Amino acid sequence: MVAQEKSKLIIFDTTLRDGEQSPGVTLNDEDKINIARNLSLLGVDVLEAGFPVASPGDFNSVQRIACEVGSLMEGREKIGKPMKIAALARCVEKDIRTAADAIKDAPEKRIHVFLATSDIHLQHKLKISREECIAQAVRSVNLAHSLCGDVEFSPEDAGRSDPDFLCAVLSAVIEAGATTLNIPDTVGYNTPKEYGERLRYLIQHTKGSDQVIWSTHCHNDLGLATANTLAGVANGARQVEVTINGIGERAGNTAMEEVVMNIHTHPNTYPVYHTINTVHFARVSELVATLSGMPVQPNKAIVGKNAFLHESGIHQDGVLKNKETYEIIRPEDVGVLTNNLVLGKHSGRNAFRSRLEELGYSDLDKEVVQAAFEEFKKLADQKQEIGDSDLIALVSDQLSGAPTSQVFYELRSMQVFSSTSNDNPSTATVVLYDTKADVTVNEAATSITGPIEAIFSAIQRAVKRQCQLELFEIKAVSGSLDALGKVVVRISPLTTSSPQVAANPLALGKPVFQGLGTATDILQSSAKAYVAAVNRMVAVEQQGHLARSVGTARAVNV
Repeated sequence: MVAQEKSKLIIFDTTLRDGEQSPGVTLNDEDKINIARNLSLLGVDVLEAGFPVASPGDFNSVQRIACEVGSLMEGREKIGKPMKIAALARCVEKDIRTAADAIKDAPEKRIHVFLATSDIHLQHKLKISREECIAQAVRSVNLAHSLCGDVEFSPEDAGRSDPDFLCAVLSAVIEAGATTLNIPDTVGYNTPKEYGERLRYLIQHTKGSDQVIWSTHCHNDLGLATANTLAGVANGARQVEVTINGIGERAGNTAMEEVVMNIHTHPNTYPVYHTINTVHFARVSELVATLSGMPVQPNKAIVGKNAFLHESGIHQDGVLKNKETYEIIRPEDVGVLTNNLVLGKHSGRNAFRSRLEELGYSDLDKEVVQAAFEEFKKLADQKQEIGDSDLIALVSDQLSGAPTSQVFYELRSMQVFSSTSNDNPSTATVVLYDTKADVTVNEAATSITGPIEAIFSAIQRAVKRQCQLELFEIKAVSGSLDALGKVVVRISPLTTSSPQVAANPLALGKPVFQGLGTATDILQSSAKAYVAAVNRMVAVEQQGHLARSVGTARAVNV
């Protein structure tokens, strides 16, 4: 198959919408802007920025992405236009108008509407007839098309819908103005053969099918999301809906890196080509994992830490003689680090920035680079050699932190006495700087459980808030004895806390706040992570609304 015969595959990323629905994931506005910028640099064609009607916070983040990221062209020379910003809406007038308002400032924009079409959803969830379903879909697409020229329609649970009824719905919405038809396997039920045949059938029997782009959206409940997506591409789909690392509802979505690298590796198998800058995959994967708190499993395809490691003697021998004996993808093609340039305590700011740019961090704010450089110099006094994995961890730490205006507490110092005896509990003393009151706060706490609990209790006393620990995760950045330790902490406010906190609406919806901390000392990185999570919680308290909506509108699953 020659290149001229191939069609451009549209990469539709839903990391910030479907991906954020992963249990336990919370992203603030700055996280979303950061991820969106990197997805633009990666070469994503369409970004589903969120579900604006879900909450004021969702609306604001989608609006900011439309304004601040929607016009970016850096790294998109091969594509020739900025990333299209999409907003999700149910087939409800308020949803659609809110979505249109949120994305109005984006040069390229799309409204994505959805309505369930399977009998089980129509009867038990929506309680409407098939005729009412078609009428509602047509009304909604008509409205969306009047507000935005690019309209995508998704028949939710298409994988279990009657094919002929689907053809009737899809024919009607094409006539109403839909430009993209997405076929979701919402519950991950289909096999690749079933999904591919379904897509082919719909294309063949839907009136006006040649006037629209057909799209896939597959979930991974049976581990078939990537296989189903590729089956869809082979049978006529020219858009794929994917997420970085495959994060998403339940078992997740189709992983972008898996679909793209399948097509990249098998150029003569699929009738499409992509324009993704694959060398950014490893970096963007790490960024999403850090900010979302969803670690990548070591054996994850393409971006897992074991993806290009060889332990078997036979494999090692083969790779040393010729890498192609056991590597079908070159590590450098997806941005995996194979040769570390080692920096040390005598390295300067220019060398530091230069290496960050080589690692793909070319668009960092000066403040972020400066803060990371200062942490680098501190680390250089503790470690002889600092490798690329350390640099990435330092930058990730800065990127995951709150904006300066939302830093309410800074960890100044800490002293810990650890004991394994119940008669002599662990003790922690922390010194925090209250940036708003311009005072230093000293508090201490003890714990028979261990030093981590003592540290967290002391911090709670210092900030006068009681929190419940939802997640505590430690990961070594490298394999050396002096490795940086990366800690992810998630906390939620307790409803039984002080009147000041209990009166706050945060206590009603049990939102979860995440913090990241890195240091060579695990106790220090744990304290830094906990303080970072507290800062995020206090920031939302100050704003007077939840970071995530707790209403039913948030739980959408296309």
